[in-house]
Amino acid sequence: MSSQQLKANRPHIQWVKKYLANGELCGKCADVEARVRSLGIEHVIDEVLIADERDPHSSGQRLASELGVTVAPFFVVTENGKRVVYTVFFRFLKAVFPSLARTQKSSHPQLQARREETAEASALLHAHPELDFI
Repeated sequence: MSSQQLKANRPHIQWVKKYLANGELCGKCADVEARVRSLGIEHVIDEVLIADERDPHSSGQRLASELGVTVAPFFVVTENGKRVVYTVFFRFLKAVFPSLARTQKSSHPQLQARREETAEASALLHAHPELDFI
């Protein structure tokens, strides 16, 4: 089966990475990029879009605005005309690559659950700066 046929039989995946005003890749984006490379899944990502803080019209900034996403990195998976946005890498991994997600899970389920809760809380706080810790 050709690579074009393989792509036709799977969802379209977009990955948005953020570059900061100083030109550096954001820390969380760099971490996800390392994970993507270590898992060897970069070849199945159809588009990598850049959300550049220095350019509000960059492709990643425009997509984030269109979707109402305020955190990076994020993934958009489009299948059968339906878009699903993932702002937590492990949720993306679990939904799109379930067998890989199982291999990435910690041997300590409580630790993995805590990591996921922390990632969700961080994303929420980042998206809503008016919130603060008590």
